[in-house]
Amino acid sequence: MNEAFFRLGIFLILFALLGLAETFYPRRVLKTAKVQRWQSNLGLFVIDVLAQRITLGAIVFSAALLAHAKGWGLFQAVGWPFGVEAAIALLVLDAAIYLQHVATHKIPWLWRLHRVHHADLDVDLTTGLRFHPIEILLSALYKAGIVLVLGVDPMVVLVYEALLSAFALFTHANIALPVTWDRRLRLLVCTPDMHRRHHSIDRPETDSNYGNILSLWDRLGRSYFEQPRLGQDGVVLGLKEERDAARLNLGRLLLMPFTRVHRRG
Repeated sequence: MNEAFFRLGIFLILFALLGLAETFYPRRVLKTAKVQRWQSNLGLFVIDVLAQRITLGAIVFSAALLAHAKGWGLFQAVGWPFGVEAAIALLVLDAAIYLQHVATHKIPWLWRLHRVHHADLDVDLTTGLRFHPIEILLSALYKAGIVLVLGVDPMVVLVYEALLSAFALFTHANIALPVTWDRRLRLLVCTPDMHRRHHSIDRPETDSNYGNILSLWDRLGRSYFEQPRLGQDGVVLGLKEERDAARLNLGRLLLMPFTRVHRRG
């Protein structure tokens, strides 16, 4: 199965379904022009995909193929059952991405890159695609290293990468899930209402609810909080120093890591 077409197919289906859900069951009224935001966010996503394919290619999947062919990594040495290896790999990869996300908030030069994601004045499914290309490339190298050390099966990598992309869309989607659904889902995975606090303008709220797929890591890391202080409708999203929607175009997002950054409080 072609790795790119598999991920693209899942992405397009989920994007269409969540886009419809946002249209008919929105959680919040958007405060900025959707057309401009989508142009910037989707434009950045296209640049991210092209940058990775031109430079690193499908490096995470390729790392899995290499480890499998050469017999590299922990799993290749111990020979555990496939199901056990797959479960461990999925847990380790998701925990690693949680730690990476925390690092992007704590390490100043990584925050310069990651603030592109947080500068969105609204949050919807396209916010899950809004990352600076340098951050995307660094993340791919990080994941590839973990895959090589573990010797993760290529199919498991393919499934995890698809899940990671799917949850990036889902957790940022502006959809109104029933309260009972949200409460039950949070016991296992991150939800839009759980993650929205992470995009608050207030730093203590921004530095919480880092999870990507499983909510477990936020609970273990004591970074889990139920709701924003002002509630789902009252929370102000974005960055304090980036409040002009007209300036947050594609060119500005690409240059943002290299411009002056206000010290975080």
